[in-house]
Amino acid sequence: MSKHLLEMARERSSFLAGTPLLPRRHPLTSGRRCGQYTMNQQITKVTEKPPFDRSSSQDSMDEVSMEDYWTELENIKKSNENRQEDQEVVVVKEPDEGELEEEWLKEAGLSNLFGEAAGDPQESMVFLSTLTRTQAAAVQKRVETVSQTLRKKNKQYQIPDVRDIFAQQRESNDKVPDGTESQSVRTNENKYRGKDDRASSLVVGEKELILLVPEEAPASETDINLEVSFAEQAVSQKESSKEKIQKNRGDDGPLPNFRLPKDKTGTTRIGDLACQDMKKVCYLALIELTALYDVLGVELKQQKAVKIKTKDSGLFGVPLTVLLEQDQRKVSGTRIPLIFQKLISRIEEGGLETEGLLRIPGAATRIKNLCQELEAKFYEGTFNWESVKQHDAASLLKLFIRELPQPLLSVEYLKAFQAVQNLPAKKQQLQALNLLVILLPDANRDTLKALLEFLQRVIDSKEKNKMTAMNVAMVMAPNLFMCHTLGLKSSEQQEFVMAAGTANIMHLLIKYQKLLWTIPKFIVNQVRKQNTENHKKDKKAMKKLLKKMAYDREKYEKQDKTANDADVPQGVIRVQAPHLSKVSMAIQLTEELKASDVLARFLSQESGIVQTLKKGEVFLYEVGGNIGERCLDDDTHMKDLYQLNPNAEWVIKSKPS
Repeated sequence: MSKHLLEMARERSSFLAGTPLLPRRHPLTSGRRCGQYTMNQQITKVTEKPPFDRSSSQDSMDEVSMEDYWTELENIKKSNENRQEDQEVVVVKEPDEGELEEEWLKEAGLSNLFGEAAGDPQESMVFLSTLTRTQAAAVQKRVETVSQTLRKKNKQYQIPDVRDIFAQQRESNDKVPDGTESQSVRTNENKYRGKDDRASSLVVGEKELILLVPEEAPASETDINLEVSFAEQAVSQKESSKEKIQKNRGDDGPLPNFRLPKDKTGTTRIGDLACQDMKKVCYLALIELTALYDVLGVELKQQKAVKIKTKDSGLFGVPLTVLLEQDQRKVSGTRIPLIFQKLISRIEEGGLETEGLLRIPGAATRIKNLCQELEAKFYEGTFNWESVKQHDAASLLKLFIRELPQPLLSVEYLKAFQAVQNLPAKKQQLQALNLLVILLPDANRDTLKALLEFLQRVIDSKEKNKMTAMNVAMVMAPNLFMCHTLGLKSSEQQEFVMAAGTANIMHLLIKYQKLLWTIPKFIVNQVRKQNTENHKKDKKAMKKLLKKMAYDREKYEKQDKTANDADVPQGVIRVQAPHLSKVSMAIQLTEELKASDVLARFLSQESGIVQTLKKGEVFLYEVGGNIGERCLDDDTHMKDLYQLNPNAEWVIKSKPS
């Protein structure tokens, strides 16, 4: 990048940030030029403006220049020059007409609606019947595109009529957009209903569905509503607060302190659900994300990496899945690459108070030599970590992220992460990031979580290391978003546009990481609804089978009822703890009883070796009924959850590694 372009970059970043360019000295730039550009010309332009006040906060984009971002980009380019011969390039395939939508339907678990696998759409009816209005519209749009494309190509596949696919939606007038039953709908209606409530409609097939849309949600501006579909909230906000949304577009002020309202049935986090239910969550998250982007007029394009040559061993430039397979042979159950963990550990050993941590690069030649030595000696255990300086370890950590054959944020969703910057409100950006985190592959999500937790620890020492949340975001954004291995050539102008946006997205990921690993309640409710309908369908089929086999139907139903009741009195649950000395206990439900209270009762009766069990090592699980398996958080009110899932069993056990 030429001196002229770098100066343009700084002017552009200052414009995007809405601030004057001010000199800011730190160990990287003190006493010399930063990269290939100086700040004299820009300072002259703003001498008449009032001095910039940094006293209120240091976390917003409008309070720092983009100097760190462009400096990091220059460091990355210099590092790439030293390692160019080792890089593998991922080729991204641009989909043909209809292929994007076809791939989307597969990812959403709806591949049986088209193609050679197309058959009776009743197979997907249970799933489709739980969708919200906006989710159904997103699916309908893609089904229509695929249908038209296949017809153009004269494919002789059976193409289901969209009206038939969504026929069951016509009977959903007693259901709320989040897929819950009418009883809870009325509660929500009463909570949101006001004199000026408006109704919104969607034409599905030949019938117009009327769905209530609240004029204004009662929650405060800092609350995140997880009970109602994000896309439905966006529709409501567009209709009732257009001026407010327009005003907030591009707002880079201090980030609000979003919080999750307390949910008596418990907060569900990634890792709390069984695999079969998590798979359904991912299907619904993709549909919801697409619906949200559709409502807000933002294009959502998934990409696919074609077959590529990647390393099948080593440390740098190795796919995460391959790396974890190697590591699990060394340490069973490892979910985060060992080299990644060790680099973070080495940085922390040097103390997180070091000024310019993550910002100051190690010497490029030394980094290259360290990489080669690590490749040869890391798994043998003969590498001398004492030779690795703190800034070298930080540079190696960023290099590891950049040289992943596919980006940490995944090939499929990297563009969707980047597109978050185009959403009009911070709350909607946070909602989109929440869904995208859910959609990441397990290895990517776990590694990203470890990274964000580490970055937060760095920020916690900002008074000494001078690395605020926005400083860290600007340094890390190019490493996660400007992925050189994708082979996507971007113009200088595109880099300018990307810079402020990706730094803001990185900032959101760091600041709200605890919220982003939460599964929205409306999605969990949709999974519960699917499980209930599937259970009814399976039970009906079983009864039919038993009848054909000449079994006594009444006897079967009586046995089924007895198994469910298990001689437990009304208002009492029986909790199983097969690995504790007290293997079972009947517990009376009260308004105040929480999951933590149940655990405490069991653990208080332990003795001997088992007594060493601590809170956080074993958990109370909700098993069966309308959920596969769900780990409960400590604040779950058991009576409220029992009313939601009366057929569940309750088991105390440890989380699988």
